[in-house]
Amino acid sequence: MGELRLMKGNEVLAEAAIRCGCDGYFGYPITPQSEVMEMLMERQPWDETGMVVLQAESEVAAINMVYGAAGSGKKVMTSSSSPGVSLMSEGISYIAGAELPCLVVNVQRGGPGLGTIQPSQADYFQAVKGGGHGDYKMIVLAPSSVQEMNDFVDLAFELAFKYRNPAMILTDGAIGQMMEKVELSDYKKRWTEKEVNEKNGSWATFGKPSTRERNVITSLELDSAKMEVNNQRFQEKYRRMEAEEQRYEAIQCDDAEYLFVAFGTAARVCEKAVEIAREKGIKVGLLRPITLFPFPKDVIKELAPKVKGFLSVEMNAGQMVEDVKLAVYDAGCNQHVEFFGRMGGIIPSPGEVVEALEQKLMKEGK
Repeated sequence: MGELRLMKGNEVLAEAAIRCGCDGYFGYPITPQSEVMEMLMERQPWDETGMVVLQAESEVAAINMVYGAAGSGKKVMTSSSSPGVSLMSEGISYIAGAELPCLVVNVQRGGPGLGTIQPSQADYFQAVKGGGHGDYKMIVLAPSSVQEMNDFVDLAFELAFKYRNPAMILTDGAIGQMMEKVELSDYKKRWTEKEVNEKNGSWATFGKPSTRERNVITSLELDSAKMEVNNQRFQEKYRRMEAEEQRYEAIQCDDAEYLFVAFGTAARVCEKAVEIAREKGIKVGLLRPITLFPFPKDVIKELAPKVKGFLSVEMNAGQMVEDVKLAVYDAGCNQHVEFFGRMGGIIPSPGEVVEALEQKLMKEGK
């Protein structure tokens, strides 16, 4: 068993970054994720592992520092919260267009605008539909516990380098601020220059050895025909992600007549809602997407013919529900898909979720 601690979710993100061999963190403080940088500054990993930690002038500066450092083939990351990620969106699109691996963490807060510092899930569209300009996708992981805040840092880097693509951990202020017991990962060594070359297929721009031509990393291509070829390659990569990387957790789905679909904090609420509903004799299960992109549509298509309906439970005005509907439609089913959510930083209660199930899916015999 690894080292056990009681830690905040945001603090765990920082600790996991150090332990997984992260080479650099570039960020800017914003509530409710500021503890990530604060923890890194307190830990001073530059003395322990050589990791660079730098507070940039702004979120725009931070993501462009990530862009430059990612081009050297090293593990680099940033973190922010909703308005800050909006400022980073142009840079994330550049990184996706240049096919560089990196990790972006979004500890969501309520919006739109400056909104509130309370937790939200209203950045789902921004995360899974690209967010910035152009036809690109990020790998998006959605933790529902402090333990997964630890585990998903290494996983995000693994997937980012596998596909040469930015990865995002999409969490929220509740999980970022809550304290839970966590088993920390073991330390990994940072990559040497030789290992960067071996692991990354020599695409990185860490210098020009005499054995190869210089590397040029850019998202710019003025020849439309060549740019279309680039985009076709990107889309093929995203299809490969969808085929290989769909992740989810199924809770009491085997005999379920109805299914909650929820991620992150909303999924934690739905776990209790499943217990309450089953005590009332309602056979309901929970499908928790772990990857929001690629969305676990295959399991929904498999389960759709076996249930009477789906309730997408979210802390927003209804975003993931669209992907649930698409998956059910692709399955050739006509089961009802309904939505229940709270906004403005309010977390729904398990009782409210059960009531929504009864009102939206059961009251009229749907």
